[in-house]
Amino acid sequence: MARISINGDSLVVDIEGLDKLWALKSQLTIPLENVRGVTADPGIINDPKGIRSPGTHLPGVITAGTFRVDGERVFWDVRDATKAVVIELVDERYVRLVVEVADPRATVTLIEKALAVR
Repeated sequence: MARISINGDSLVVDIEGLDKLWALKSQLTIPLENVRGVTADPGIINDPKGIRSPGTHLPGVITAGTFRVDGERVFWDVRDATKAVVIELVDERYVRLVVEVADPRATVTLIEKALAVR
């Protein structure tokens, strides 16, 4: 699971618990100017994951780490798809972050408010 916060002009994604091991990351910091949008999307789990590079994928258990889809990098950290949010990015290492959060609606609202203020 991930904890998302806004720190100044940055979106901060903290990977929690053992997911750090599976995702091979503990934190991602993205300038808000590079965030295009965010949605709660439990159906994203059915999308093709692409090639792990590096990452962990155990269907129905966990998808975590970096995956390449059509030459683009996507970061995943999802166990429970009902809590997945998708953060679209531009001019970043990843084109998309797909992460599980405790409260998808609150997370979407937090990011949308930060984008509106910016």
